[in-house]
Amino acid sequence: MTVTVYEPTQLRTFLAVAQTLSFTQAARRLGLRQSTVSQHVRRLEEATGRPLFVRDTHGVELTEDGEAMLGFARTILEAHERAAAFFTGTRLRGRLRFGASEDFVTTRLPEILEAFRREHPEVDLELTVELSGTLQARLEAGRLDLILAKRRGDETGGELVWQDVLVWIGSPRLRLDPERPVPLIVFPPPGITRARALEALREQGRPWRIACTSTSLSANVAAARAGLGVMAHTRGLVPPGLVEVPARAGLPELGAVDFVLRTGRRGGATQDAADALAAAILAGGDRLHRPR
Repeated sequence: MTVTVYEPTQLRTFLAVAQTLSFTQAARRLGLRQSTVSQHVRRLEEATGRPLFVRDTHGVELTEDGEAMLGFARTILEAHERAAAFFTGTRLRGRLRFGASEDFVTTRLPEILEAFRREHPEVDLELTVELSGTLQARLEAGRLDLILAKRRGDETGGELVWQDVLVWIGSPRLRLDPERPVPLIVFPPPGITRARALEALREQGRPWRIACTSTSLSANVAAARAGLGVMAHTRGLVPPGLVEVPARAGLPELGAVDFVLRTGRRGGATQDAADALAAAILAGGDRLHRPR
């Protein structure tokens, strides 16, 4: 019986493409040529004997076999990294201050953090959950070492984890009156979704009013479920009980949003721990836009 061996390099490339759904973005993340990314994926598909992606002029999508490979790839790479750490004798230590946007509270980020703590018990991991703009300010001030936060589609900086689009969401029973201002549920400044929602409505010339403001995603979601108004939110992270507002409501498009990792300027043990957690998040990035 022939045993198929899956190359870690090819698996890392596969995960990068699966998470970004873009060969170009995957190449940027990995620091490779796009032709090399395509070659890695082709060789992995040859090893499995199955197509892992469907590629056309509209983009890249995972096949059913590609979806299955996600879990296998993560498991193989995690085992590979554990073995490498064991035999090289490297043990991460120190304090790591990690900040994450509240968007990730309902995703499987806690599972990634739990696995990281299990693998690196001597790292003191401190978690801060805040608005993306606040996290960026704290990172720049040296109060955080690594953040996972939103970045608008027209901005640069940070390592892309995945890209999505912002959409308007609300209660399925909500009906917007075109003759009245749009009722908005927003985060306070410097919320990225708030800024984009107000900007888009101003550009359209459509009046609006603030129906609810909270720093808590749970509070804003509760307000939306109660039918108080609409909120701008990432399409891949729409909370249960809420739906995209139909196009017939005439609300303006909100554009793309990137979720990126950014690191501070610390060195030594802190930097090593930040690099390890960043690698773990990138490896499990597809789990961050899938509900628990």
